[in-house]
Amino acid sequence: MKTIKLLVLSIMLISFFNCEDDGPNLQDIQSVSIEDLYAPQEGGQGQPISGTFARFDFETGLQTESETEWDVAFRGTSIIVNGGTSLGTTDEPERTGDAGVYIFDGTMAEMVAVETSLIIQDSSSGYAIQSGSGNGWYTYAGPPTYLINPTPGKILVFRTRDGKYAKMEILSYYLGAPENPDAFSDPSRYFTFNYVYQPNEGVTDFN
Repeated sequence: MKTIKLLVLSIMLISFFNCEDDGPNLQDIQSVSIEDLYAPQEGGQGQPISGTFARFDFETGLQTESETEWDVAFRGTSIIVNGGTSLGTTDEPERTGDAGVYIFDGTMAEMVAVETSLIIQDSSSGYAIQSGSGNGWYTYAGPPTYLINPTPGKILVFRTRDGKYAKMEILSYYLGAPENPDAFSDPSRYFTFNYVYQPNEGVTDFN
C-alpha cells in the first residue's frame, strides 16, 4: 500500500511540474495584411472636414460599423483611436474604450516590445497620431507629384480598446497599393497596411 501511495504522489508531482514548465496557455500572435480599406472624407482645403470614419477592429481583422467594438479608425489622412476624447470635428465617433498609440522609429521586425509609458490618447487639443506632412505616419510630396506616401520607418504601436496590443505598418494610401502611385490617376484614401496583433492580455511583446 505504501508503495502505491508513493507512486501516485510521484505521478502527481511530475504532472504538476510539467504544467509549470508549460506555462499559461497563450493564444498565437496574429499577422494580418489589409488591402484598400477605404477612408473617404468630405471637405478639406480650407473647408470644414466631415464624413464617417472607417472603424477597424484588430481582433477580428475587419472593418466594423459598431460604435464601441473598434480600436482604430481612418478618415482621409486622419487616424484616431478608441480612447481619450474627441477633437470635436464633425462625425467623429465617441471614444468608449481605452485605446492609445505611439510611433516607433524603425522596422516592424525591430519593434519587439511595447513601451507602455509612451502611449497617448486622442484629446480635444489633437489626435495621438498627429496630422500634417512629416508629423505622423505620412509625408506629402507637394508639387509636381502631390503624393501622400507613408513615411518609411514609422511603426504605429497601439494599445487596443480592451488593453491588448498591436503594431502596424502603413504601406500605401492609394487603391491597389501601386509601387509608383500617380496622384492624378490613382484613387486615394485607400489604406493598405500590415499589422501584428498580440491577443494575450497583459503581454507586451510580439515574440
